[in-house]
Amino acid sequence: MKQKKNIRALERRKPPPVVSCGERRKLTLLRETLLEWYTTNGATFPWRRPEVSDYERICVEVLLQRTRRETVSAIYDKFFNRLPSWESIASCPEGDLGQLLKPLGLWRRRAVSLKALASYAAERNGCFPATAEDLKKVPAVGQYVGNAILLFQHGQARPLVDVNMARVIERVLRPRKLADIRHDPWLQSAAHWLVKDHPAETNWAILDFASTVCRSNKPKCSDCILFRRCAFAKQGRSGVFARDSS
Repeated sequence: MKQKKNIRALERRKPPPVVSCGERRKLTLLRETLLEWYTTNGATFPWRRPEVSDYERICVEVLLQRTRRETVSAIYDKFFNRLPSWESIASCPEGDLGQLLKPLGLWRRRAVSLKALASYAAERNGCFPATAEDLKKVPAVGQYVGNAILLFQHGQARPLVDVNMARVIERVLRPRKLADIRHDPWLQSAAHWLVKDHPAETNWAILDFASTVCRSNKPKCSDCILFRRCAFAKQGRSGVFARDSS
């Protein structure tokens, strides 16, 4: 009996959840709505094919940073035909790698980062750590790429949080408090809840939705399936909801 009282006392001391119960319900409904929308409106990028390896999917997420998906898609076949493994990137001369990456922009920086990541992976048979804490020690791995590794290699439900995902979540629920999306606890908690089920498809669905409907400029609110439950739309598309900072 005394043990049960102690447990209840500890539970009362726990800090309240960052995302409220009401917000969780909204996020669950958002996930279900986006997945249904995605079945008929989702984009067909090559890295989303079922047979694609975790090597290609992780590598693509590195390439996608600060680059349009269509631009990465255009070089996808050429890149992976030339470099089919982490080992092939690790052994590729930096100049040759840079030439392949030129269409993406920032190619020198990308080449250095990708080669460092590939060298680490090649030495470990393509295996990365399975915890966010251990991934911090891996070269060229920040929060976004770390989540991609945990999602695609280790099957963990992790959000690929960028300004596009942040925009949809904030507009439907409420704005975050911190400018940096990586460090806002509410936004991060909301994103994790959103992708609890069907994480890969949910990540892709919200990114597609942000790109085609819930756009930063000129969002298609009148055609939006979320219009009736969107805080951004209800408040007259107030500028505070439209912040796109990283």
